[in-house]
Amino acid sequence: MATQNYDMINIDQNDETFDLFYDAEKAGFLEYNKNKEGVLEITHTEVAEEFGRKGLGMELVKVAVEDAKKNNLKIHSLCPYAKKMIEKTPEFKDLLV
Repeated sequence: MATQNYDMINIDQNDETFDLFYDAEKAGFLEYNKNKEGVLEITHTEVAEEFGRKGLGMELVKVAVEDAKKNNLKIHSLCPYAKKMIEKTPEFKDLLV
């Protein structure tokens, strides 16, 4: 389990989620699975409405992509938001299957 720290953002990695805390309050999460074929599958990304429009969803996607890169995994996104963010970021696109 890893923790990413930003100014007001902490992201904790658990077995199947990245949990995002904004100013010590849980603000969102990204759910994922890692399969035996070397694929990190993103199933859902969610940020609470009161924390919207701060780029927190993208922070969750970035952490998932960093984890995939670190572990030599490809990404399959069932989550439309995460897929869209990965596709529009040139340095992330090559990880999609």
